[in-house]
Amino acid sequence: MASVPLPVQNLVLGDDPLSLDRIRAILTRLEDTIIFSLIERAQFAHNPKAYRRGEFQELKDIGFNGSWLDWFLKETDPEEYPFTDPAELPPPILKPFPHPTILYPNKVNVNASILSFYVQSIVPRITRQATLALSAQKRANGITGDAEFEDDGNYGSAAFVDLEVLQAISKRVHYGKFVSESKFRDDPAAFIPHIHSRDRDALAALITKPEVEKKLLQRLRKKANLYALNFSPEGEPLNDSATRKIDVDGVVELYEHYIIPLTKEVEVDYLLVRLEGLSKEEVDALASQQKKQ
Repeated sequence: MASVPLPVQNLVLGDDPLSLDRIRAILTRLEDTIIFSLIERAQFAHNPKAYRRGEFQELKDIGFNGSWLDWFLKETDPEEYPFTDPAELPPPILKPFPHPTILYPNKVNVNASILSFYVQSIVPRITRQATLALSAQKRANGITGDAEFEDDGNYGSAAFVDLEVLQAISKRVHYGKFVSESKFRDDPAAFIPHIHSRDRDALAALITKPEVEKKLLQRLRKKANLYALNFSPEGEPLNDSATRKIDVDGVVELYEHYIIPLTKEVEVDYLLVRLEGLSKEEVDALASQQKKQ
């Protein structure tokens, strides 16, 4: 009986976790997760109250002065890269899984930037349709002015989806470390001089593949267009922009103008600490390695 291949997205199982083909397969699967999570969040209105600190008396009563989303993050962290200060988190109940050591020790964590961009830019964009529908409903009920755009009250449901989106984007962005480690091991000599000189532009050039990024954005747009379709009761796709579940351009722009650039920053930040703690002899040994074919 033929053996069943292991899932390509599982980091622990498999032959080579630093295979670029394997890494790309994981990142491709994360595209689906991010798109579907954004579609789920888009069904609720913006609900800006959930993102402002000190808005919920129930949280202030228990001594928590952050936002509703901050509270959810605190109660569910840590993920691979926590959004909450680890000093504020309770000790874990389960012991850490014994993952093999793959990445060089580092403290690169850009979740603060991801959270800020998500709250300030992504949420208002993807919830625009639901927010406008809410305002129309309120006007029909005689509520006008600023009150038209008040929250729909789905704070808990929206926050659960916020967590899914944030964790998926964080995983995708921080997976750039695996890309950097893979390319560094393939040809250390190409990277070492630029690490020594702290040349971010040169390091970025070594890890950037414009043709790969172009294909990624093309694939992402096709996926978002497909996943955003609604269907008639007969199962026929309703292929017009007015019935889409999400702003497809917004999803593509999220990747093009934020996720991809931030991933590159993580990749470069990781490379800049890649030689820390190594002796000159160890660095020289790396530099003398032949480029892998």
